[in-house]
Amino acid sequence: MIKLAIVSPCYNEELVLEDSAKRLSDFLQSLISKGKITPDSFILYVNDGSKDATWSIISRLHKENRFVCGMNLAHNVGHQNAIMAGMMTVRHHADACVTIDADLQDDVNAIEQMVDRHTEGCDIVYGVKVSREADSWMKKTTAQWYYKILDKLGAKTIYNHADFRFMSRRALNALAEYPERNLYLRGIIPMMGFESTTVDDVLSPRMAGESKYTLRKMLRLAGDGITSFSTRLIELIIYTGLFMLIIAFCMFLYVIGSLVINHYTAGWASLMMSLWFIGAVITLSIGIVGIYIGKIYTEAKHRPLYIIESTLMHADDETNK
Repeated sequence: MIKLAIVSPCYNEELVLEDSAKRLSDFLQSLISKGKITPDSFILYVNDGSKDATWSIISRLHKENRFVCGMNLAHNVGHQNAIMAGMMTVRHHADACVTIDADLQDDVNAIEQMVDRHTEGCDIVYGVKVSREADSWMKKTTAQWYYKILDKLGAKTIYNHADFRFMSRRALNALAEYPERNLYLRGIIPMMGFESTTVDDVLSPRMAGESKYTLRKMLRLAGDGITSFSTRLIELIIYTGLFMLIIAFCMFLYVIGSLVINHYTAGWASLMMSLWFIGAVITLSIGIVGIYIGKIYTEAKHRPLYIIESTLMHADDETNK
């Protein structure tokens, strides 16, 4: 048996916490009764700077429910950093952890399969979405295209996998060796090379409230994924420059030919179009390079990913801090 920790990041999740804690507690109890995990397994809710009553609910649930523990971050650090904070904490308290969002759209029952795959020798088990009927058409379509683009750009990711995964303590300790500040766990974890497999994850509708992943946040996460694990965009700038050079040469031949046959006419519209096109490409190229330079700047400062304000662990945990 293993001591299992379920890490669940929370941002303004007051509407779902009660039901989330009950479902996860009942599920842990069922795994304990089957002899698959130890009775001191627990849930760690990570409050990522919520502005509602999320932390007060976690504090109350901690007193009422022997499975519920809590961590309160000093300010909002984002979904990826909140998950990292939880994982880096539970690796000192448990043999393995599962990360799952508090809204429980991911299939909780798949956790049992993850534990089974771990007993067969896997250090990492990914929950892969086999059905996204609960997502909107826009989110489903953009997500599928995003994974395809990442693959084309050379980033090693698990198709249709988000952040629902199982990791052993050995894998968590290895993850702790990555000092990156531009965190994209979906790309870092597959790079580690541990024995891994996947289980099916069927998404369910949210129990209540709205998704905290706004379009802006999704685009930022997508940008982090692309620029943190691939330099293909910079290579594309070179190819674009070569393509523009060929176009310029063709235009030069056209002008020379027009002068030879005395049929050259001024083309203000085509000239302006060329100028705008070249200006747009140059500006876009500078922007792409700037993104990479900005990431270097962020990494060079070595600021902490998160600051823990307080932690609620049960007294029977001998490693309680």
